Amino acid sequence: MGKFRLTQHLLGTVSVLGLTLGSGAMAQDLNEDLGDDLALELQGEEFLGTVELGQGKREVQVDTATPLTVINQEEIDDRQAATIAQLVDSVPGVTLVNGSTPQSSGISIRGFGADATYGANPRVLIMVDGATTGGEEIYRIGNQLFTDPSLYKEVSVIRGTVGSFEYGSGVVGGVVKLETKDASDFTGGEIGTRFRQTLEAQSNGLGWASSSILAFQPTENVEFLLNYTVRDNDTYDDGEGNNTGGTDFRDYSYLAKGRFTFGDNREHQLSAWYNVTHSNENDVPYDLLGASGGGGFYFGNVDRIVDSRTAGLRYQYDQAGNDLIHFDATLTYAEQDIDSTYIPGSCAGFPGCDASVSDLLNADHNYKTTKLTLKNTSYFDTGVASHNLRLGIEFVNRERLDAASAPGGTDRRIALFAVDDIQIGEHFTLTPALRYETQDVKGTDIVSPGATDPYNGQFSNDALMGGLSARYEFDSGVAVFASAAYTEVFPIIDRLDKDRSVWVPELGTTYEAGFSFRRQNLISSGDQLALKVSYYDTSLRDVRVAGDVLTEIDTNGLEIEASYGHDSGFYVDLNGTTANGKQTRPGGAVSDYIFAPVASAALTVGKRFNESLDLSWELVAAEGTNAVNGSGPISGYGVNNLRATYRPQNGALKGAEIRFGVENIFDKQYQTQLSTRAAAGRNFKLTLAKTF
Repeated sequence: MGKFRLTQHLLGTVSVLGLTLGSGAMAQDLNEDLGDDLALELQGEEFLGTVELGQGKREVQVDTATPLTVINQEEIDDRQAATIAQLVDSVPGVTLVNGSTPQSSGISIRGFGADATYGANPRVLIMVDGATTGGEEIYRIGNQLFTDPSLYKEVSVIRGTVGSFEYGSGVVGGVVKLETKDASDFTGGEIGTRFRQTLEAQSNGLGWASSSILAFQPTENVEFLLNYTVRDNDTYDDGEGNNTGGTDFRDYSYLAKGRFTFGDNREHQLSAWYNVTHSNENDVPYDLLGASGGGGFYFGNVDRIVDSRTAGLRYQYDQAGNDLIHFDATLTYAEQDIDSTYIPGSCAGFPGCDASVSDLLNADHNYKTTKLTLKNTSYFDTGVASHNLRLGIEFVNRERLDAASAPGGTDRRIALFAVDDIQIGEHFTLTPALRYETQDVKGTDIVSPGATDPYNGQFSNDALMGGLSARYEFDSGVAVFASAAYTEVFPIIDRLDKDRSVWVPELGTTYEAGFSFRRQNLISSGDQLALKVSYYDTSLRDVRVAGDVLTEIDTNGLEIEASYGHDSGFYVDLNGTTANGKQTRPGGAVSDYIFAPVASAALTVGKRFNESLDLSWELVAAEGTNAVNGSGPISGYGVNNLRATYRPQNGALKGAEIRFGVENIFDKQYQTQLSTRAAAGRNFKLTLAKTF
């Protein structure tokens, strides 16, 4: 495995910590001894969560063998992210293709997912309130993460395969689950109406955003939420002051959501939601990923309208006094629509390029995914073993519109899954998981190459997939875990116009092992430490990488997550990763797999002064690599960020939240691993929020 070569980026940065800890006068004014768990009663009876002293910004998930990271509402607000990509890039093993704009954001986890050519890939699953979103392989466009962070209260990232069988097949990289806000997050479940207004501004790119939330709860059993968000960012300057084209955007998002609870024991619950993000861009580069331009060729510009819609209806039945029946039926619909109009004369590179690119750039892409999931959770004992068993069946129908170089068709799937968390005694947990899935793909036209092809533009697959994880926790707080998982990545609709040799699944196997540690009062009374270290080894066979070429990809890596906190409010968070990868082509030629995550780490040191003030410093560092678009080597870097949150406890501003951040404090010129352009230079951010 590669080694962390980050020492040179850490040196000379620790003095910044003094800025976060040297505000003693303010701390003395704000300090009140209110105990460990501090309720944020921002106004009247409203409830917005708790601040827990003795914890870091992010809880390490030490209770499970699954490589899971959860970004909660507090961290979402604290990061002041303009895109979902900017939230998840802090997760170890996650790398991004240009995460500064939602239209160009692509995500790769453990080296599998988006690249500089395609901004989406089925090896990474994106779910919004249970709906599977994102297109397939759209050339030079990324749309899996086209939504706004202001709509969400939690983002969960499962890395690897072992924790994915409840959600889908073919998950080699991981799963990103986004959960939208609920009205009860603001009403605290009590009758009444709450209105929350958030205003954001940033200096680099002169960006601003407004998010308005109305939460209405007329009875204890009925709640409604409306959220409208608009976000506008201009092009940013990199660390050398160069203006970076293609980084401006203006998006509109809204969310409508309701929930009704009924029954003598409130055992029935019905929820519905509708979520939309829309953008309308004029005279912008077709290549959102920014990887073209090599050899002087430029695709050209387009007028583009992008819409992402998700809707859902969910019924839950939780029978009182019966641990065997906890039923959940969820019907979801997701649509991604990209309408492009080529601007004649805007391409460059060779005579007649207008004719060559006009079909591609005028193509309209549309994906519609309808999914019905029926699942029951049962809790029961068998001897010394306690079970948490989830059984489910899933029906999926995906439709893709015909477009240039993108055949249309339908992809219908039926899946059965079972996952059982078996607790044996007080220390040992065993989790077997199985998923059986069938696939039927049919083109809208006869798009298979060769008129004599007997498959006539359609193919079918089926597979039994599964995994097993085991975890043992000692009384000392140390736990060890290991897992093995096998999955198959079914071919997508895009394969219909390719040779039949690639109408076969990719075969993925992942082995993991690691340990975790959790202890309170470790160094001094009132502190706690959580640590989790995971090693993985993944092999993916029968991979289509270019044209009809099949290859094999092997990766291995190490991921670390740690959090230390003290009752005084001091905390430290650390996460990091390093990985290697090899790619074997037919004939046995072996080369480095350039998408394997480079060695990187993020360190956060901060101090909470009760519920009033939170100051933190963050260092993000990574080693150098080669650019994925062939533009040359990318240097290693170390970038410093400062964040502050102030919640006045009295006076006219009582109940408000004031957040201030400085990203890339020293205006460093740098570029992340999969990006095709330099990152933003120094950027000041300000957020004002208040719930009424």
